Amino acid sequence: MEVDLAELETALGHGFARRDLLVRALTHKSLANELGASEQNGGEKAPEKRKVAPAGDNERLEFLGDAVLGMVVAEALFLAHPEWQEGELTRVRAQLVSRQHMAEVAEAIDLGSHLRVSRGEDRGGLRRKSTVLSNSMEAVLAALFLDGGLEPVRAFARHRIMGETEEQLARELQSGAALGNYKSALQEHLQATRAGTPVYRVKSESGPDHRKRFLVEVRVKPGEGEPGKAVARGMGSTKKLAEQDAARRALEKLAKASPEKTGEQEEEPLS
Repeated sequence: MEVDLAELETALGHGFARRDLLVRALTHKSLANELGASEQNGGEKAPEKRKVAPAGDNERLEFLGDAVLGMVVAEALFLAHPEWQEGELTRVRAQLVSRQHMAEVAEAIDLGSHLRVSRGEDRGGLRRKSTVLSNSMEAVLAALFLDGGLEPVRAFARHRIMGETEEQLARELQSGAALGNYKSALQEHLQATRAGTPVYRVKSESGPDHRKRFLVEVRVKPGEGEPGKAVARGMGSTKKLAEQDAARRALEKLAKASPEKTGEQEEEPLS
């Protein structure tokens, strides 16, 4: 457990003074129920130098983390984009704090492997479910806040929750595209032009588990059984982000290429 917590603290960018808070944030109710009421009640006592004993489940921390997350992201967007109106700020914040995005953030730091769940739920794959990952990520943010105040939460949000995702959403907002939906926009474009179907393939992975980078290639397949031609490549800290980046780059290339030059454009070096 000590090694696991140290690895997670590195990914979070914060060393906990009260590690019992982090343990509680990682504890699913299935394990708390399995261990019994005495262990659940023990989490209310503020430990001084005791070991990281289990301390109830993380549902109360999820409640606090949701509020802290919304405030920190709203603050960051408000300060970074003075030109945006309320509607624009609200749309981008909704994407950044969505369950889907928070599950992706949790996957990027390998949070699932650190979760404490019951044996039965572990066998059933609970630690890989997106809802559990997003809820647990919120609980961990609450633990960060209670242990170190807003600054470690702000730092994590800038690096992991905002970062390239916020930049991508800002570009989409400016271009008028549906937020978070370059893949859908590419598919609609290819359907409208009868060019084929987009297919995404992971070309490579790099970096340690808590700081992965994925390289994804998107190809356009004219029909079943045909290999199709590579259009663009994208990078991201998760497969989904890399796919979105690849779709964005593909749309940019297709928009620049006239119908007569589309084949020629596809032969250019991928970026």
